[in-house]
Amino acid sequence: MRIISGRHRGLTLASVGKGDAAAHLRPTTDRVRESIFNLLLNGGYGDPVTGARVLDLFAGTGALGLEALSRGAAHVTFVDDGATARALIRENIARCQAQGVTKLWRRDATRLGENRGPRFDLVFLDPPYGKGLGEGALSSARTGGWIAPGAVVVWEDSAAPDVPEGFEILDQRRYGDTVVSLLAFEG
Repeated sequence: MRIISGRHRGLTLASVGKGDAAAHLRPTTDRVRESIFNLLLNGGYGDPVTGARVLDLFAGTGALGLEALSRGAAHVTFVDDGATARALIRENIARCQAQGVTKLWRRDATRLGENRGPRFDLVFLDPPYGKGLGEGALSSARTGGWIAPGAVVVWEDSAAPDVPEGFEILDQRRYGDTVVSLLAFEG
């Protein structure tokens, strides 16, 4: 795994190989990550990355959030409740020297609670596939005031998700066993 583009282009990230099923780690491949950012930046949605406050739910290795930082995002908050994932994210933050523009929270993404800070403009949502956790996490983020009006959500899952109220599908693509849905928060 590596950073695809931007100021950290080519930087190798800590690897979990093909994943860690026990820790529910299934890293987004470089090809899918590149496709996601191509959709975001060339899909007619403006530039939802540059200057964005990013929320990376079920962050895993942190690769999506760190890719956004490399491409000009202002801040990333990573949320994962797994010890293995948080160790990988910490290592990857250090590799990117991004300690000053990131936060890492040990929290269940389906029970975020109330947000006490600024809202987020770009949300990455990559839950364990087929468990219905994405719907719960997105509803929790909406209810808790985590997502800014007009924010873009990138949701990876094994099938097209049931989109919660308040969100509109902008685009949906399949990449192998991954369905990527781009949503807009109507807020």
